[in-house]
Amino acid sequence: MSIRIGIPRALAYYAYFPFWKEFFQGLGLEVVVSQATTKQILDNGIKESVTDACVPIKLFHGHVYSLKDKVDYIFIPRIVSVNKEKMVTFCPKFLGLPNMIKSSMTGLPPILDTRIDLKKGKGELFKVCYRLGRKFNAGIFSIIKAYISGRKAQARYQRLLNSQLTPIEALNIMEGEDTISPESKQELIFAVLGFPYTVYDKFINVDIISKLRKLGIKVLTAEMVPPKVLLQQAKKVPKNLFWNFGNQVVRAALYYLDNFKVDGIIHVTAFGCGPDAMVDKMIELEAKQRGKVPFMSITIDEHTGEAGIATRLEAFVDMLVLRRGLS
Repeated sequence: MSIRIGIPRALAYYAYFPFWKEFFQGLGLEVVVSQATTKQILDNGIKESVTDACVPIKLFHGHVYSLKDKVDYIFIPRIVSVNKEKMVTFCPKFLGLPNMIKSSMTGLPPILDTRIDLKKGKGELFKVCYRLGRKFNAGIFSIIKAYISGRKAQARYQRLLNSQLTPIEALNIMEGEDTISPESKQELIFAVLGFPYTVYDKFINVDIISKLRKLGIKVLTAEMVPPKVLLQQAKKVPKNLFWNFGNQVVRAALYYLDNFKVDGIIHVTAFGCGPDAMVDKMIELEAKQRGKVPFMSITIDEHTGEAGIATRLEAFVDMLVLRRGLS
């Protein structure tokens, strides 16, 4: 029986899963992903995590809990940086995530908490993969082959995102499933922005993207903008943030404001998230300065109610439909 590696369907999953799936499978390991978020997963996460954690961290605990009896290892890397931008890192809870899980939860299989810090120089990602491969007694040629397969999978994933598919849709296509985005019935375009683990977890955000599409809105997200294009937006920001995902969201907002003339911006933010609070204000100010684009912030936590979110979305859409004279 092959060794099973568990990957929680939370946090960095929506950004880097294709690479790690192909890499581990290339080593002959079986990748087991936790199921999509459910109320039980959220409830377990709340029980297992510290009380002042934000809901994405609570969800991550719940996904780890759902994997603990199904796998031989759980992959929880310590992600420090994924590019060479100076002074850019991840939220402290990302940096301390392996320690947080180990101290909060018992009965877990061994955790693969490899440190990922690509600022160290060229070839650092391969060095990380080499250390992981050697842990499972893989030879150098097997590691190289698995690494190349991972890079190709991640590149394909990015191309699918650039074609204006969401991560979930792109992952479904990579698994061989057909995904067709519904055509918008109205001429309204919304940028729905936020950290990927808040925008794409359908349970915790009550499936905001689908709700907007059913209302006839074309939805654009930060992940649909090519990384190189996002980096070009950095010069427009007086001061970049310290957090990788925060910079992506702000830069995507500027790109859509300047190039797509979006009709509205919705920022999905997690209650109690410090970086989110700054990102939210920056986007709001930029939306006002660049043509007074309507802006709405939606804050989610473990108590988010579907009816309240649906009502706010419908009201926001109705306001813009009247403004554009589309009714």
